[in-house]
Amino acid sequence: MTTFLATIPSPDRGVWQLGPIPIRAYALCIILGIIVAIWWGERRWVARGGLKGEVTDIAVFAVPFGLVGGRLYHVATDWQKYFGEGKNPWEAFAIWNGGLGIWGAIALGGVGAWIACRRRGIPLPAMADALAPGIVTAQAIGRLGNYFNQELYGGPTTLPWGLEIYERVDPATGFEDELGGVALDHTPLEIVHPTFLYELLWNLGVALLIVWADRKFRLGHGRVFALYVAGYTAGRFWIEIMRVDPATQVFGLRINVITSVVVFLGAVVYFVLAAKRGDREVIVRKEPADEETPESPYATTDGDTEPRTDESGSDKSESDKPESDKPGSDKPGSDEPGSDKTAAGASDAETKVPDTKPGGKSAE
Repeated sequence: MTTFLATIPSPDRGVWQLGPIPIRAYALCIILGIIVAIWWGERRWVARGGLKGEVTDIAVFAVPFGLVGGRLYHVATDWQKYFGEGKNPWEAFAIWNGGLGIWGAIALGGVGAWIACRRRGIPLPAMADALAPGIVTAQAIGRLGNYFNQELYGGPTTLPWGLEIYERVDPATGFEDELGGVALDHTPLEIVHPTFLYELLWNLGVALLIVWADRKFRLGHGRVFALYVAGYTAGRFWIEIMRVDPATQVFGLRINVITSVVVFLGAVVYFVLAAKRGDREVIVRKEPADEETPESPYATTDGDTEPRTDESGSDKSESDKPESDKPGSDKPGSDEPGSDKTAAGASDAETKVPDTKPGGKSAE
């Protein structure tokens, strides 16, 4: 018999009943992740020059699109769970039982974000850069849902952080129920690699990496998002290989392994090509009078130095100032009543007109 120095116990259940209403840990983790992503993305977007509340507006489109996309990818790649002899196709809609593919969630969620950004005239690459750390952190939080569902783990291990897997049953019938059941006996069936924990920690590391790189190198033009995608897929590649749950095979490999490689290469190519556009773009909100169309309230410029702006975000340059406020301008009647200088009492030295350069500025 194998002796374990330490192990990680699994929760005895992933669903609690509040009267007739089931409270599912998986759903709570997804919701918490979305809240964190919106909150953090909002702070980063405002810091980049956007308006507060716009990330929430984008999320209204991106989140539903992402949930649908994640479910479609899961059903398409694990279709044998829902279709065929003895299967119930309606289970494909039971999203509360788990089963969201991150690839489909990001892809279709990106479509929703693009639609929302286009409607509001927001540059999508800049918005994606603001959202990237929050998205990967939300993925980390979502992995806790797999822990409560006691799913997506790896093979057997004797490591001290091995995960205990229990048999869960329906207390009323005694029949096995992996998702909705309760572990009445806490004797582990096996000790396995907690791949959910590996991915959780990896995702948090990616979040720290892209925040650091963004501050250090002033990444822009979608490169923060590309770095997030590359970092996530690099970790998902080796973690996916460790998993033992049933999955569709392509060329003898799990389909998510192939997807990780393809998406990683695409993210790296984009990151390199976008670097040619220079440092982070500056987000400038136009004044209403300057807007060519009401759908485009933002303009972006390249460069390291942000234009001087007032509280409304409009660019204040010398050309915007009244003629009388420019240095060296000759303002008629500029002497205030009661001042020592008057037209009648000024000395010759005071009334002497200085030599000027073109534009009204005094020669030095």
